[in-house]
Amino acid sequence: QVQLVESGGGLVQPGGSLRLSCTASESLFNAYTMGWYRQAPGKERELVAIIRNSGRTNYIDFVKGRFTISRDNDKNTVYLQMNSLKPEDTAVYYCTRARPGSDFVPDYWGQGTQVTVSS
Repeated sequence: QVQLVESGGGLVQPGGSLRLSCTASESLFNAYTMGWYRQAPGKERELVAIIRNSGRTNYIDFVKGRFTISRDNDKNTVYLQMNSLKPEDTAVYYCTRARPGSDFVPDYWGQGTQVTVSS
């Protein structure tokens, strides 16, 4: 059983920044695609970004140029740097590990961390 533990959420003003971290209890961490999803109140959960073991990334259009996903394989950790935050970014953010061979299909989820963007 893989455990994903997120941290770094909180309350931030519009235009501010936050960095989310997710540490995995997975000895083969560097072999998997990792991702971040989010779910806003009353909305469906959506993909934010993924990073493959090669380092190649994908982002949803709404966060391109503002968010950066990265990984440190030595620390079994994936990050989401979020800049120029908007109220619309308010959501619970979830770290995921993708199913082998399916970059966009998570098979493990973290417990989520709340991000609130408000003045």
